[in-house]
Amino acid sequence: MGKKKLLEKIKEYKKIIIHGHIRPDGDCYGTQFGLKDIIKKTYPEKEVYVVGETSEYVSFVGTLDTISDDKFEGALSIVCDTATAERVSDKRYTLAKEVFKIDHHVENEDSFYADYYWVDDLLPSASQMIAVFYNTYKKELKLSFEGARALYVGMVTDTGRFRYRGVTRKTHEMAGLMLDFGVDVEDIDNRLSIETMDTIKLKGEVLSNFKTSEKGFIYFKMTKEIIEKYNVSYEDAAAMVNVLSGIEGYPVWALFIEYPTEIRVRLRSRGPEIEGLARKYNGGGHQKAAGCRVNSFDETETFAKDVDELLTNYHET
Repeated sequence: MGKKKLLEKIKEYKKIIIHGHIRPDGDCYGTQFGLKDIIKKTYPEKEVYVVGETSEYVSFVGTLDTISDDKFEGALSIVCDTATAERVSDKRYTLAKEVFKIDHHVENEDSFYADYYWVDDLLPSASQMIAVFYNTYKKELKLSFEGARALYVGMVTDTGRFRYRGVTRKTHEMAGLMLDFGVDVEDIDNRLSIETMDTIKLKGEVLSNFKTSEKGFIYFKMTKEIIEKYNVSYEDAAAMVNVLSGIEGYPVWALFIEYPTEIRVRLRSRGPEIEGLARKYNGGGHQKAAGCRVNSFDETETFAKDVDELLTNYHET
């Protein structure tokens, strides 16, 4: 179905509403606002809205729209970077006439909630998918600096600044294409690198109190008390998963985060594939970066044993 069907549907509809996932990251915002920019610059007569949750980390990319339910009547909802229906941040996408899903996560039985799909789990970001979409049809599509900046931010954040597996020559070509629109690499890096004193102190907490397993799993329990103690947002707390990366002898790491209604797990690997384990715990994602949830912090011990099973036959090089 892919890119061609997406272009057909964009042309067909006068109203288009672009959705993302709960707890949005840079790629989610980049995809949403990059796509909105392409549509509005190419078809200024169309109504195009971006809805969902706010991400302070990449808030400079764009401002969400507030719309009423009646806007969905006769509209096309495009859901970006969202593997399953439960993770769509604005559930009103079901009110639209049709739904189009754009995503780069591995599909499972819960992935099929739209009328049309463009899914490519070989690409490291959904923002790269939109950049490819633009590049494929650039003779008839338009893109501005704002849209290019959004797509670049999406690509650079979801690839760990081009360090993760899945990054290819094409990834760098698409990022380079965005630079042609005037995107300032130094400015983006500065915006993404700034941290508050509270988050620096929280890093110290994580590095002082992490847990480890016998086979090489390292993790931290981010309780609500810790989040309140350091006066950080859930978004900043969740970003602490990166603090545990790159530690010799521990190729799999995770952050267990206590949200008001659930305990989410941010799971990462530079060794064995962990997407299957995430699915076992009601989640999913990529082979080396996934998310899921546990019922309580007591379940972390069972989770750690499951990770150790994965690590039993893996030897870090």
